[in-house]
Amino acid sequence: MLNRVRNNNNSCSWLLFVVRHYSRIQPPRPVSVEPVIRVSNNVARLDAPKEGPKPRQLLSLPPFPGHPLPAKSSTSDPGQRDYVTAVNWIKYYFKGAWGSVIESHFREGLVQMEDEVTADSYTQKENLMKPMRKIRPNEVMKHGARVHVPVSIAETRVSKRYDAIPCGTLYPNADEIKYLQRLVIYKDSAIIVLNKPPKLPVKGNLPVHNSMDALAAAALSYDYDEGPKLVHRLDRETSGILLLGRTKDSASHLQWLFTNINNAKSSCKAWNDACEATYQRYWALVIGTPKEKEGIIHAPLSKVLLNDGKTERIILANHSSVEPRQEAVTEFRVLGPKINGCSWVELRPLTYRKHQLRVHCAEALGTPIVGDYKYGWFVHSRWKQMPRIDIEPTTGKPYKLRRPEGLDVQKGSVLSKVPLLHLHCRELVLPNIAKFLHVLNNSSEELHSSLNQQPEVLRFVATMPSHMRISWNLMSSYLV
Repeated sequence: MLNRVRNNNNSCSWLLFVVRHYSRIQPPRPVSVEPVIRVSNNVARLDAPKEGPKPRQLLSLPPFPGHPLPAKSSTSDPGQRDYVTAVNWIKYYFKGAWGSVIESHFREGLVQMEDEVTADSYTQKENLMKPMRKIRPNEVMKHGARVHVPVSIAETRVSKRYDAIPCGTLYPNADEIKYLQRLVIYKDSAIIVLNKPPKLPVKGNLPVHNSMDALAAAALSYDYDEGPKLVHRLDRETSGILLLGRTKDSASHLQWLFTNINNAKSSCKAWNDACEATYQRYWALVIGTPKEKEGIIHAPLSKVLLNDGKTERIILANHSSVEPRQEAVTEFRVLGPKINGCSWVELRPLTYRKHQLRVHCAEALGTPIVGDYKYGWFVHSRWKQMPRIDIEPTTGKPYKLRRPEGLDVQKGSVLSKVPLLHLHCRELVLPNIAKFLHVLNNSSEELHSSLNQQPEVLRFVATMPSHMRISWNLMSSYLV
């Protein structure tokens, strides 16, 4: 009996040993990958190689139905052959997508096609397909051919009215629409004028999701099929008047006016006179005060790239430099004496270059705009350490700026620790494009009799944002 129990125990222990042995399955050995040398910040280190490109997700279009396409009439001449190219087939299928997006996929070789194979002596199967091949945009489509495109084309298949908003929600909500409509200070059949707040980008691009042009195109169309289009731009931190054209004709004529006034002129004398009267006036609070009370700045600008081309900076062009340069002219006028180390300046650009006013103030005048840390960081660091004492212009006695009781100075004003950019497009005078649009499109010299009562020039004035109003109120008693 004891031997039988011993035999059973031995058999159980043998089974447990066998189970335990086979349950320990080792994972497969990792694939040996030779490390590569990587250099960053002038430091070399061994690291794993980068992963290869991931397979691109392709979208299969339905088989080509043949010519003519459904719901599309054929307008070809009798002597020409009827056919449909690959780019026209994709544009037809993704109606509403930008043509430039589709053509860029062709240039990068991302569009592929597989042709249908008919049954023959070698195969009895139907609807067999050849391996996919890259195609060109002028490839002639055959009946039954199937095109494969990246999913990125399908993602752009939205209405052109909302294409400019690269975010999850393609249409602003009710609060955003009301907010944008409160910014409108003028609207007619040709233009819309907004008072742009600071910190709102004008031109949207990834990863910018909420830009002025995108929101205006979606929320300020009113009774038009398409939203308004930008005529000129303001920097992200700059506030003030922003002009948009409600139609393609009005936007194109006004864009010519802001680019080159000579190109915008026509045979109509009244329009030419109105173009000559066009100007913009900015108000800026600068650190220090210019040596001259008023004058004209003639300082061409050039662009340099920093951080391996990731960022750009505008500088005053060197006459001996071979880099491309752009003429830039700005009129300036000092509005009052220096108070608290700052003074108000009125700027009138005669040319419209990127960061023209900021560079001219910082480098040409030596007085950077308050809150412009890109072109005046060194002066800001010194300005913060300046004593807040100036000479009162009327009595000649030392004057110390006092904070009024109950005033909130933490909104980016001149007294806050980190002031916002104090640059505001306050005034704009431009031709009444709604009055001259019929004349410009028909290239005639006479206005319609019903339009003679309308003004030839429009003038707009925009109020300053809150942080600039606080700074203005602190120094308003000493302005002339």
